[in-house]
Amino acid sequence: MSENGTVKENAAVDTQVSELESLDKLAYTKKRYLRPKEIFAYVMANFGHKALNQFMTTNQDFFLINIMRVAPGHLAFVNTFAAAYDAIDDTVSGLVIDRTRTRWGRVKPFFILPLPLWIIGGMMLFSKPEIEAESMGLAIYVLAATIIYGLGMSYFNAWNLMFYNITPNNRERNSLLTTTKFVELFAVWIPSLLPLFLDFLPKLTGMSTGGVYIGFSYFMFAFAAFFAVYAFFNMRERFPLQSREEMKKVSVLTSLKHIFTNRPLLAIILADFFNNFKAVGGSTEQYFWLNNTGKFSYQTICGLFTGIPNYVMIPVASKMVKRFGARSTAIFAGLLGLGAYGLLFIAGFPKGAVMKGDFGDHVVINLITVIVLLTIAGLPNKIIQICNPVLTAEALDYMEWKNGSRNEALVTTVQGYFAKVANTATKWLSSMVLVWMNYEPQYDAENNLIANTEDHVQRGIWIVFCILPALARGLYGLSFILYPIHGQMQQKMIVELADKRAATLEEGK
Repeated sequence: MSENGTVKENAAVDTQVSELESLDKLAYTKKRYLRPKEIFAYVMANFGHKALNQFMTTNQDFFLINIMRVAPGHLAFVNTFAAAYDAIDDTVSGLVIDRTRTRWGRVKPFFILPLPLWIIGGMMLFSKPEIEAESMGLAIYVLAATIIYGLGMSYFNAWNLMFYNITPNNRERNSLLTTTKFVELFAVWIPSLLPLFLDFLPKLTGMSTGGVYIGFSYFMFAFAAFFAVYAFFNMRERFPLQSREEMKKVSVLTSLKHIFTNRPLLAIILADFFNNFKAVGGSTEQYFWLNNTGKFSYQTICGLFTGIPNYVMIPVASKMVKRFGARSTAIFAGLLGLGAYGLLFIAGFPKGAVMKGDFGDHVVINLITVIVLLTIAGLPNKIIQICNPVLTAEALDYMEWKNGSRNEALVTTVQGYFAKVANTATKWLSSMVLVWMNYEPQYDAENNLIANTEDHVQRGIWIVFCILPALARGLYGLSFILYPIHGQMQQKMIVELADKRAATLEEGK
């Protein structure tokens, strides 16, 4: 055999050995780690958190304006100030969480330590203090409650980081995500029962609308707290972490530089920034059901049907991610949402089948039309909820691949910062649209809320309900054109990262 032939043969052998070594180092990423009890703990912690978050998102501002009687303009100021404070607090909390090292782990202590803060702050937000309605004193009270609640949630939300630390097996992680999101669908049922209580409890028991809200909120806080404590005692963190000495070598500024040069993460941040504006439309949901349809309970009836496709969309979304990749699936979801909400608006405004200004005279046809169109518009929701954690996990892997560190808490803090900026704008808009349409709450003789049927109010609610979600979804999808993790680049990252992690584990033995 010639010398050149020998060299080529040796090179081929070296390549095969290198590939075998890579496969061997990948073995730890294929092992099964999660016990059934741990899966249950993670799923139920998410269940309680999701139920509480859904309740607060849907009902907080509505309660403050219509029951506590905070002036909408004051609430816009409160939400803006609180969001600015929250952005600073989130930065501090992210640094604290990233540098936490305890016998229980880095993330787990924050399942239970912040509980008193967010429970007290939340109960303050759902109360009726003896303060003059629409006064500045009432606005200050709400601001204090909002800051206390937000401070607690800044640390409690660290539990979300457990998803990135609970197992190094990507398939196991994605399977856990699919299971979690499927069970999460049932969490939405709990706050969706509130409209039924609002319509019928005052008539059956004499309880006021405000009393129903307050009682239901206390139940939601207790519900979420119980599963947070349960998760603390039944979960483990499994990723190798940097030591305190290693952390000192990487400054906060260096970590931030790693984040802001992380192209995949920037695409996610941009997409989430746009997607958050959907919340302005969501903030008008209770106003729509009360003022455009005349009954809160129609919301519950609608929810029974619009939620059904989600049970199919969870496994479908998971298969789409596996088949087409998280990036392509996210782009599709965004464009689907744009088209669906656009169709909903066209069908309902100004004199379409949905919003005729006299919903009460056409209950059956209007309710059916709303259910069908909202079902179509809601299809991207679960696709996005499956895609986002997968995309973020990939971006964290990218950071570790490029720089040798993950900094999950700081990453989520930066993500949260931009989310807060968007949330500040949406909170401000959510309050100000009521000012612009001259919305005034209407009450009956027993001080229960009734519909405001003025034409400009109903039309204004319908515009906000449809247009902003359409734009938010479309811009979300288009943002992922900038996301680079796909194809050969992604495969290269997976293999090289496995080599690095295996070497880290060997050094730690």
